[in-house]
Amino acid sequence: MNAPARDTTAAPGRLAELRPLLSELMDLKRIRTPDHPDGLAAHGFRRAWAALVAGADPGTVALQETARAVAAVRLGGLDADVLARTGLSARDTARVLRRGLDAVAGPLEPGLREKLSQALSQPMAAPTSLATPAFVERLVHQPRAGATFPGRARIVVPPQEGHADHCYAVAVGAVLVSPRFGADPALPFLAGLSHHLFNAELPDAGYAGEELLEDLLAPLLKDLTQKALDSLPEPLSRHVRQALALTGHLDTAEARAFNAADALDRVLELDAHARAAGFTLRQAMEELELIHPGPLQGFGNDILAEAAVWP
Repeated sequence: MNAPARDTTAAPGRLAELRPLLSELMDLKRIRTPDHPDGLAAHGFRRAWAALVAGADPGTVALQETARAVAAVRLGGLDADVLARTGLSARDTARVLRRGLDAVAGPLEPGLREKLSQALSQPMAAPTSLATPAFVERLVHQPRAGATFPGRARIVVPPQEGHADHCYAVAVGAVLVSPRFGADPALPFLAGLSHHLFNAELPDAGYAGEELLEDLLAPLLKDLTQKALDSLPEPLSRHVRQALALTGHLDTAEARAFNAADALDRVLELDAHARAAGFTLRQAMEELELIHPGPLQGFGNDILAEAAVWP
């Protein structure tokens, strides 16, 4: 059987421009704060589902969460809640968040960049304190399987990401790549959040393990997904069903946006581990200037030289 034809409709490099930003979004899975010990991606996953269950428009949630995620690439845990708690006004908080967004938003399509900037100034879609469906916490604490293939040893790279980490990164990534495919971002975002609902009940055995279920796999995944859908209010359940219809095919722009984000996250997650494993002191000192510019930089570098640490 011949392999399906590759999509060559776009000029080379359009997604390559986004790759550095998509790679940095991987860090949100591992950036933790006292408020959010499971990581910022898991926090965003909870926050998005809380807003959706409260009745917020999926398109609004998609833009707000993506804007917050992109800003967090530079600001980390300095989010709207933390900045407000420090006493900053709503206006100053929005200014800081927009600076975080602007610091990394250069590769984004201009229209999307403007929508994300506006989203940072809008009120939250819903309070984050609202209850979320039971599957949300289970997906936060359900680890991903790692890289698997039938007949080959599993590759588990610590720290393992949770399914909430993956789903949130795919959801945000789907919004960022949507202009590449001419897609409306709302359904791709929702598909990202919900495409592993069955793993709330089913521990992740990866591709290798799932292949062993053979003909039992499809009905099992369908039943477990339905169980999660039954816990959602209408019309959210209907919206999620529409979003899940994007998986497994490339017939629409929205399906291509979701599946592109899913493929990118799976590979860039392992690329993040490879980059971390290859990190060197030279990168820290020369590229990141670990002894930061300022009045103490010269003294700090002299101390390192005297101690034979660097250079």
